[in-house]
Amino acid sequence: MIVATEITKRYGKMLALDNVSFTIEAGESIALWGANGAGKTTAIRCLLGIHGFEGTLTINGINVLKQGKSARALIGYVPQEMSFFEMSVAETLIFYARLKKVDTQTIDAVLKTVDLLDHRSKSVNALSGGMKQRLALAIALLANPPLLLLDEPTASLDTAAQRDFIRMIRNLNAAGKTIVFSSHRFEEVAALANRVLLLNVGKLVNKFTPEELAVELGLRQWLRVIVGADDKSEACRMLADEGYTFVPNGKAIYVNIGTRQKMDVLRLLSEVQIPVTDFDVTDSYAVPANGGES
Repeated sequence: MIVATEITKRYGKMLALDNVSFTIEAGESIALWGANGAGKTTAIRCLLGIHGFEGTLTINGINVLKQGKSARALIGYVPQEMSFFEMSVAETLIFYARLKKVDTQTIDAVLKTVDLLDHRSKSVNALSGGMKQRLALAIALLANPPLLLLDEPTASLDTAAQRDFIRMIRNLNAAGKTIVFSSHRFEEVAALANRVLLLNVGKLVNKFTPEELAVELGLRQWLRVIVGADDKSEACRMLADEGYTFVPNGKAIYVNIGTRQKMDVLRLLSEVQIPVTDFDVTDSYAVPANGGES
């Protein structure tokens, strides 16, 4: 789908991208990861063909610099935050469909994909931040492009809206869309990415799976374990004896684990005959709140 060869982008004397090369296969979901100024947004703008650069970049065999319009026809782009006119949801999509020369009869299907069909008559100004971002995604999907580029797509959203948006992108990837996105949230990378391209001051310094990146960054997840009420105190004692960090929370115990430690905890409880009635690994790397039912 994408072949980048020695991409270099300069802003005056500053190197924003420095001989960056990578290949992305059709159907992959790729995260661009790095600190501010690493080159993530510049890489996306080069893919869009709105920046000149040195090197060669092709999308489905189309040269981005020489055939920019044809290359952009394969791309749906979702920025971090999009500005809208004072129109309804449906009117907004009709406007962009005409710009893209897309049949307006497809609009309801696109609205259904992003869970906005029931809001088609609502003013865009009345939408929540999460709904506006889903509308931006709908606009990106109008021409049914094979590739979606997303630049920090959930950065300004609350937790519930982030989860809804991530779920939609996962579904689109499962349906065959190629996804390339930048993010500063590891939870988003872990939920969406097959691979991670790590950028640092314009250089591509490594390629990871999300699990390998978590190890590299020293990040740890929380394993949510549910045991019987009579066994909970003993389970906590055993976890403490083995040196685990854990947080009792309602019916559950949240155990802080490395990316490959889930079975170690379950095996420990099984060996001391404490039955586990349910378990899962949470999406969050943050410390869960102590208290309440879970």
